[in-house]
Amino acid sequence: MKLADFDPNLVHVDRPQDFDEFWRTTVNEAIAIPLQAQLAPVPMRSTNEVEVYEIHYNSLDGLEIAGWYCRPRPKYVKPPYPALLCMPGYIAEPELPKSWAHKGYAALGVAPRGKLRSNQRFNPGYPGLLTHNVTNRETYSYRGLYIDALRAVDFALSRPEIDSSRIGIRGSSQGGALAIATAALRPDAIACGAVSAPFLAGIMSALDLTHSYPYEELNDYLRMYPDSKGAVSSTLSYFDVINFAPLVRSPLLVGLGLMDDCCPPETGLALVDALQNCPKIVHTYPRCAHDAGGHWEAAKVETFLASHLRPLIA
Repeated sequence: MKLADFDPNLVHVDRPQDFDEFWRTTVNEAIAIPLQAQLAPVPMRSTNEVEVYEIHYNSLDGLEIAGWYCRPRPKYVKPPYPALLCMPGYIAEPELPKSWAHKGYAALGVAPRGKLRSNQRFNPGYPGLLTHNVTNRETYSYRGLYIDALRAVDFALSRPEIDSSRIGIRGSSQGGALAIATAALRPDAIACGAVSAPFLAGIMSALDLTHSYPYEELNDYLRMYPDSKGAVSSTLSYFDVINFAPLVRSPLLVGLGLMDDCCPPETGLALVDALQNCPKIVHTYPRCAHDAGGHWEAAKVETFLASHLRPLIA
């Protein structure tokens, strides 16, 4: 397969007229909630070079969100540090990003609602998350997930050891969607981002382009409730990252696998086309699937992030 075989024009996404107002109101609601960040040292996971903490902070709906925070010890790398926010995939649990701390970053492995340590009150499961309250934009699962990711920015900004001008974000699949949404909603704070195989791009079109899960959750739902298609489509338009793309201002690196049957390449290419207001580098891998060329892309991601965030390695 080659790039010319895929037509991003197959992807159609309507942008609601009140999209910006909806998210402005939601973000303002979140910002009004005291963050109340907590850090608990985890000696078992810490080393002579890296300190590891379990963290918690407040988000929408009264939920407490967890995560891992790894930072270099000052004797290994002197602060201030650039921050790297690591967003999880749909099924994956949050990353414990010690390897990034070894590279000189204060790295946060975010665990949005439904993930390990953040699932006491909200846990629709897998499958289930993608269709949870999908006919109501105010209570749809991803309204909370996007804000949980955004509040990780507030956590980074609250840390005195972090240089607030050097905050980056990365993620694959769902993590890529969370990264795009966060960069769009906090353009003042995100300095750069790296995403691969982005999920939640061209969602309704993806339902015709693939029958792999997680998207198949929506096809299952619509087979069961066919009369809800209009409401489902309306809700998802507020969470489709193609609609967030024009709001992104920071440089982005995007990796796509052209044999991806989970997040169809057409949707990733449509997202790239919609990233009209930021510098972007796109790598496509003709013989790779949902891994998006991770074997080769990993080094490129590391180089890209370092070029923008400038970590100081001991």
